[in-house]
Amino acid sequence: MPDKKKSGITRFFLVIDKFVDGFCITLLVLMILNVFMAVLTRKLFSFVPSWSEEMTLLFLTWFTFIGIAIGFRESLHLGMDLFDNLPKKVLHWMDKFVDACTFLFGLYLVIYGWDFSMMMRGSFLAATHLPNLLQYIVMPITGVLTCAYSALQFLGFDISRYHSIDEEITRDAK
Repeated sequence: MPDKKKSGITRFFLVIDKFVDGFCITLLVLMILNVFMAVLTRKLFSFVPSWSEEMTLLFLTWFTFIGIAIGFRESLHLGMDLFDNLPKKVLHWMDKFVDACTFLFGLYLVIYGWDFSMMMRGSFLAATHLPNLLQYIVMPITGVLTCAYSALQFLGFDISRYHSIDEEITRDAK
């Protein structure tokens, strides 16, 4: 069995993860700047651009859904420590079950998110006149990422980017 820590699959997903993380950071910055601009123009000029609320909602939707996939990648979602005293073999299979359920959730997002996105492609956002598809297409994208992350975790690949808070702080400081 190849060294999973250094495998090509792991390196490939680290490249994708850097893009996903950068995209989320960009969305967050754009959302903050957009809200700041809207508050500033409202307070100083008693005017708010009609598109500012819509764009904030769009950025927030994308940031939240992509954050779901990142949360699964980093195992940041809710877990229970109640069973930590069970035998390691039982815990191992429970982790596999969680990975399988996560994969099924991702598959649900792919299938129904795609269907819903296609249903919405004929309508448009009120202020920006962008296709409503833009707001919802993030669901199948999140589903694909979630399926990929859960499948890799199920197969035993370590795809977490951060293994401890100290490592995260050190990495972000560079």
